[in-house]
Amino acid sequence: MDIFGNDPDYSTLSYEEVKKIASKCEKCPLSKTRTNVVFGTGPTPCDLMLIGEAPGADEDAKGEPFVGRAGQLLTQILSSVGIKRPEDIYIANTLKCRPPDNRAPLAGEQTACWPYLEAQIHQFVKPKIIILAGSPAIKAVLKTDAPISGLRGKWTKLPGTDISVMPIFHPAYLLRNPSKEQGKPKWITWQDMKEIKGALEYFQKLKELVN
Repeated sequence: MDIFGNDPDYSTLSYEEVKKIASKCEKCPLSKTRTNVVFGTGPTPCDLMLIGEAPGADEDAKGEPFVGRAGQLLTQILSSVGIKRPEDIYIANTLKCRPPDNRAPLAGEQTACWPYLEAQIHQFVKPKIIILAGSPAIKAVLKTDAPISGLRGKWTKLPGTDISVMPIFHPAYLLRNPSKEQGKPKWITWQDMKEIKGALEYFQKLKELVN
């Protein structure tokens, strides 16, 4: 950032340079309470990207996204459809710092962090598919207040791009609703993930044809 607190032109910077800037970020009060900045993990570029809401206690301690109980469940969900972490997916959050007591992200915090996420999406990861896990991620990325119940499991496009977007329930929500019974959130998420896997294979086959 410059002396006025403005973000630099990230399009001129490397991934590691942007990550380093984020690691020292003081654009919002969360910088005073964090242990580590949780930037993101996975290959760049990558056809598949998942965006959650914010780091929790385990993520704040380790500096990596989705490593706590919800992250372990996410790994299992991805693995169930043949998607491996970290080889096959880039994972980030709308916030790079943990909110106190794991509260939901505030709009101002998401706005402050948006330039980092925007650079990750458009400059470095360049995904074909984005999975949005939970309502805060949907609100930040799709710029909508529509409830997740009406959006999850439905394909849309990232505004102004050809990137396919699929909202799903957040793994933390699934931990609170553990039933695998048909029609329950965990079963629904498995259906969503099979849909995502099918789309991912389609894009990868197209890439092979082009190459």
